[in-house]
Amino acid sequence: MTTTAEEANHMSAASPRPTLDVANLSIDYRRGTRPARVVHDVSFQIRPGEAYGLVGESGCGKTTVAMSLMRYLPDNAVVDGASRVTFAGEDLLSADEPTLRSWRGNRVAMVYQNPGSALNPSMSIGTQLAEIFRTHSAMTQPEARAAAEAMLAKVRMPDPVAAMARYPHQLSGGQQQRVMIAMALATSPDLLIMDEPTTGLDATVEAEVLDLVVALRAEYGTAVLFISHNLGVVARVCDRVGVLYAGRLIEEGPAERLFKDPRHPYTLGLLRAAPRWGHTKTGNRLDSIPGSLPPLGADLPGCPYASRCAIATDQCHTQVPVLEPVAPGRLARCFHHTRTQCIESVAEAASPTSPATTDVLLRVENLTKRYRSGGHEITAVQDVSFEVHRGEAFALVGESGSGKTTLAKCIVGMLDPSEGTLTFEDVPLTVRARRAQRDTRRKIQMVFQNPDTALNPRHTVGRILRRALSLLDSTVRGADRENRVTDLAHSVRLEDRHLRSRPTVLSGGQKQRAAIARAFAGSPSLVLCDEPVSALDVSVQAAILNLLVDLQASHGVSYIFISHDMAVVRYIADRVGVMYLGQMMETGTADAVFQPPHHPYTEALMSAAPSLDSDDAQERIRLDGSYPNAAAPPSGCRFNTRCPRRIGDICGTVQPPWQHAPGGNTYRCHIAPEELLQIQRGPLDSTATQPVVEPAGEDR
Repeated sequence: MTTTAEEANHMSAASPRPTLDVANLSIDYRRGTRPARVVHDVSFQIRPGEAYGLVGESGCGKTTVAMSLMRYLPDNAVVDGASRVTFAGEDLLSADEPTLRSWRGNRVAMVYQNPGSALNPSMSIGTQLAEIFRTHSAMTQPEARAAAEAMLAKVRMPDPVAAMARYPHQLSGGQQQRVMIAMALATSPDLLIMDEPTTGLDATVEAEVLDLVVALRAEYGTAVLFISHNLGVVARVCDRVGVLYAGRLIEEGPAERLFKDPRHPYTLGLLRAAPRWGHTKTGNRLDSIPGSLPPLGADLPGCPYASRCAIATDQCHTQVPVLEPVAPGRLARCFHHTRTQCIESVAEAASPTSPATTDVLLRVENLTKRYRSGGHEITAVQDVSFEVHRGEAFALVGESGSGKTTLAKCIVGMLDPSEGTLTFEDVPLTVRARRAQRDTRRKIQMVFQNPDTALNPRHTVGRILRRALSLLDSTVRGADRENRVTDLAHSVRLEDRHLRSRPTVLSGGQKQRAAIARAFAGSPSLVLCDEPVSALDVSVQAAILNLLVDLQASHGVSYIFISHDMAVVRYIADRVGVMYLGQMMETGTADAVFQPPHHPYTEALMSAAPSLDSDDAQERIRLDGSYPNAAAPPSGCRFNTRCPRRIGDICGTVQPPWQHAPGGNTYRCHIAPEELLQIQRGPLDSTATQPVVEPAGEDR
């Protein structure tokens, strides 16, 4: 959501006093006797009902700024005396503790990046949410629980009554985040701070959360500080954007204009690094920013971006540019802001690609995985079959709970399938066989979504990589092993200093890079990537995706790539499988799956994906209802309870057949390809009755 200059002026006139006014904010971290400045002279304002986006790479200071506004900085942090922060006209930095307690959760609220660590695991959701109402609104216990239930309904929590009795670990990540948003909005705060609120969420849930933020801004006049590395999300929800680099605000302006006409080379670099909708790895190598952020607290004589900038001059290395107006409503900190659009891409050469092979590396046949939970049997994966060819990237997409990660764990050997077979290089895979055969373990590796739980916090990155080499490739020893460790680190853009660091001192993106380097230590044949770039900055994400593509081409490595980011999937995938509630709903080449006719669920996933290009943005398809309970899946088509293309009772009573589309993709649906193509290419009207089509029979 963006505003024109006229709208911004009207907003300014209508609201002379901003909700939040940050002026010359500077923050140091004490390290021994020498302070390290991490935020330099940052200034911005947010008015009532406005959303201000703060973007930049990990380590730029975004979260430090947010924590300073909540007064949650650690003991070794010092706010410079010249800093001024006012909230609704009151001095926030000098407020005493009783005042802060009355503001937090009442007038100022924050949604954290990781809801699992922010929620109390020993308290039910209803108790935690009702506590806010009792604390800030003086409600009775019954009144507070009724208000909590109503707020859960407002954030579209499936079955709010049941959710009230559950504990955080019994909710999905998306549901936990909705609880956090409900808690933050319980008292209609004047200021809402959201720190990466949609990282790791499915495309459909992410779109619903963003819609909720926009609606609540309008309803309550809430000012929103929205921190994210996902530029598409920021473009969708924010009016204005500030770009941070090395703790400095280096550009600011209306979101739409800033993303279409960046005036700082760093902003341009971020935009070029993001995968654009429809771009693929064939002929469209991603443009990552060379180099890395300067060390924390580095005392630089000139522009902090000069060492990475393609148009830097001697002046940039010796003088610090000031943040100054460069256009109406626009500010930039650059001596050469008029030349930004003249910077040539460093990724003009197409990525090397290998022709598709027919050699089947992995064959999955009728795989089913069941669990016992609370006296119920849950089928997490139901009769799934597909193949992965050598040198191919096969992407799995679908919402949380669709069975993607369970399927990956069965393939990698962390779980044993209940039914079905797995064949790798024409040899049957079983958990026992994989544990006994070192070569099989070496050839099949996995990169997990959360590196915090995948890396040993007591070991340095260098030791983690050396141990992986020792376990997976015992032929590499001595100096060769050290050289290999260094090469692995450099290949994922980790520096030599990171090899001496433990994971606890690395940023989230740096930890994920270390996890990816470890997976490639043994030169694997198949790597299962479970949301490997969801937590990475767009520039690092571009470097990792380029690396994966290069390894695929040069070493013939294959991937099973699990992601909720449809633009990333479109870029890297050769073929795609779409899962819903444990079943495979559609498979085919990426070209075929991303073009109509495709399964209505695939259509909804793509329409929910945020885009930086307003011309490419698709009309949003909103899915009614909640994600079904895996213990009691719907009869007939599993998607029928939410499907916008439902054609009648047949969808709820009869299992749909596999339809074969002209492009080569196959999907489960009662609507034949020719009718589905006609529907999906027509205008979407969610209130109109869908065209009557003849349901497909089993022999169609």
